[in-house]
Amino acid sequence: MLSKKFSFLMVLIALLSLVITACNQGGSPEPTDESDQEETTENSEETKDNTENNKSDKDKKEETEKDKPSSEKKNNDSSEKQDDSDKQKIEDDGSANEKLLPVGTLSYGDKGEKVSMMQEALNRLGYSLTVDGDLGWTTVWAIKDFQAQVPALKIDGIYGEGTRENIQKAIDGELEVNPGTGLEKNEEQNDNEKNSNVVSNPSSILALVNKNNQLPASYVPKNLTNPNVRFPFTEDLPKKQMREVAASALERMFNAGDKAGVDLFAQSGYRSYDRQQAIFAANASEHGREAANQFSAQAGESEHQTGLTMDVTSADINYRLNTKFANTDEGEWVKKHASKYGFIIRYPKGKTSITGYQYEPWHLRYIGEKAAKYIDSNNITLEQYLGSQ
Repeated sequence: MLSKKFSFLMVLIALLSLVITACNQGGSPEPTDESDQEETTENSEETKDNTENNKSDKDKKEETEKDKPSSEKKNNDSSEKQDDSDKQKIEDDGSANEKLLPVGTLSYGDKGEKVSMMQEALNRLGYSLTVDGDLGWTTVWAIKDFQAQVPALKIDGIYGEGTRENIQKAIDGELEVNPGTGLEKNEEQNDNEKNSNVVSNPSSILALVNKNNQLPASYVPKNLTNPNVRFPFTEDLPKKQMREVAASALERMFNAGDKAGVDLFAQSGYRSYDRQQAIFAANASEHGREAANQFSAQAGESEHQTGLTMDVTSADINYRLNTKFANTDEGEWVKKHASKYGFIIRYPKGKTSITGYQYEPWHLRYIGEKAAKYIDSNNITLEQYLGSQ
């Protein structure tokens, strides 16, 4: 009995072994834990997301690169070209300044683009000109003011090569210019300024001062002194003064006159620019501007500002300054002997068309003995003498 049960058990075990073997050979999928399946799914989705994200980043990078020319790429390009740009800018500065300053000659009355360019250039130096392309008196003044600060330039109010070169230097910082320090600006335009030049060397004893050649408004001669001669007044006024060289010559002439028995009196010597301006204004108010301009100098055009002139008179005409002086003993003596001491009658009779002023036998100008004797012996004017030199 026991033997049969054992045999049956062995058969059962054998059958069970066959079933297990058959199942393994059938390739049925092995059961997977639920948590493992979720992790696998999440990993799969994460991988997909990463792939999409990677693709998105790539696309974004390409889009960013595509957008760079208008922003970041442009800045990068500019940075790469900075050295070349700086170099080009330095090279262009010269040509820019060349374009700023016109080539050629410009003078009063000229109009156009070149005048505007010049006005703009002067404004860069600190002048305050209206850029209107019209070379009027204000612009002439600015040119003269600039020229007065450059010793090598003639003060004529004309824009030429020399003035252009020095304006260029001032713009480049090679020359210091202070607007308004070269000349004082006369707000009331001088009637004769249209044809006038500013005297470049006002301290010269041969300086030509007339309606066409003006002294700088700021000019005050050095070494002014009171000559030891007679005056018809006792006040210590500026009009007693002369430059030392002229004062010494006047003293010698007066001493010679005393020995000859004539009694000369000195009436009016040095006058400042402002004083002459006041005198002309008074004469113009009384006689009219045109008439006054025939016998009274406008400011800057008076020889009295040089300190080389003295008006002389006589008691016989009550110390006045008029043509009657020529007929006095003093007047006749002066006409014959003044040149020996370096003086001339500056506005002689019959020379108004040359000097611009009527006959003034009392107006003596010191120019030195050599020039005075030549002018006297040849019956010419200072204008004619200097024109022949």
